[in-house]
Amino acid sequence: MEILEKIGDAASKTYKYTAEKTSKIAKETKLKIKINDYKREIENIYREIGENVYENFVEDKELEEEALKEKCKEIDGLSEKIVECKNEILNLKEKRQCKNCYDEIELDANYCPNCGFEQEKIEIKVEVKKEVENDEEDE
Repeated sequence: MEILEKIGDAASKTYKYTAEKTSKIAKETKLKIKINDYKREIENIYREIGENVYENFVEDKELEEEALKEKCKEIDGLSEKIVECKNEILNLKEKRQCKNCYDEIELDANYCPNCGFEQEKIEIKVEVKKEVENDEEDE
């Protein structure tokens, strides 16, 4: 009977691990879609700005500086949302970004493997799950 319990426990752990990984992949995919949507919005705003500037040039009008500033603020806001999504993706992957080359690196890396830049030391919190402790007691 112990063998069946161990098999059941192993299957349960495998299911939980697979479900967690699948959830992370789904979240990452949704975030990447959001990033692409934000980039498309930025491209549309760039196009609007360009069309506005050209129309004013053709009609020999002065540029509406306030309208341009508002469009630029929209771009800044969308850019911030992109950065937030990218940070969420890094958190899901349990990675961080090199401050020098912006490459994706391990959380505990002291130096970037891409550019060699020394990284800030960060404290990594390790969670000890009760399941692991229970397994060790059974042995």
